[in-house]
Amino acid sequence: MSTRIARLDSRALIRVSGPDARPFLHNLLTQDVETLAPGELRFGALLSPPGRLLFDLFLWGEDDAVVLDVAADRRDSLLQRLAMYKLRAQVAVETDDRPVLAAWDGPPPQGFVADPRTPGLGARSLSGDIEPDAAEDDWQAHRLAVGVPDPAADAPSDKVYPIEADFDLLNGIDFQKGCFVGQETTSRMKRRGSIRNRMLPIAFDGPPPPFGAEVLNGELRAGEVLSGRDGAAMALLRLDRIDGDLTVDGRPVTVRRPDWAGL
Repeated sequence: MSTRIARLDSRALIRVSGPDARPFLHNLLTQDVETLAPGELRFGALLSPPGRLLFDLFLWGEDDAVVLDVAADRRDSLLQRLAMYKLRAQVAVETDDRPVLAAWDGPPPQGFVADPRTPGLGARSLSGDIEPDAAEDDWQAHRLAVGVPDPAADAPSDKVYPIEADFDLLNGIDFQKGCFVGQETTSRMKRRGSIRNRMLPIAFDGPPPPFGAEVLNGELRAGEVLSGRDGAAMALLRLDRIDGDLTVDGRPVTVRRPDWAGL
């Protein structure tokens, strides 16, 4: 199967540079930034102080900067949030107009870096020299087939905890790095094993139910539908109610359990 490449116009970039760039980001984000090497790609997030997900991020290491890959419609909000935290830090925060590309279904071209969440997703690049041969919708269909949520589409800002969005299973949280914004709640959830809900893919016949549609296990609420397409969607589900006969609006649905989830 030949490699497919799509430009992800739903993503945009912010470049953070200056002598304090790495410690500044390291103290904010769920991911270790201090050890991020040039050319390396990591996945992480910026949380609210109570520990809810605000921005999902890819972190690109460069020689003199860290480039943040964020949902395009949330970039301005992230710029404002970083400016709020900046204070006296010697950092420059500016937009970066390079494109974000994804490659899958074959060996990645030169210049692409493996997606840090799970190998099945493929690879990513910030190169504008490669001509895409697929649409972003094709990439989104592939992501959903792998069973990975898109926090920008599935997690309204400041409503969901990162562990509910599977960040701990997709290499999005470094629990050894020490403090970050929202760290106390996140670490406590993981340490106590008090994880009741997770985003998981579901399968069904026909068009996707509306966002927020109730998933039922018999007469018990089992969760809610998130973003989707014909035959497949993500859902935020109660883990103690994913076994059995599930329905949405009277239609049967099946929970898929991706290998990376370990469920």
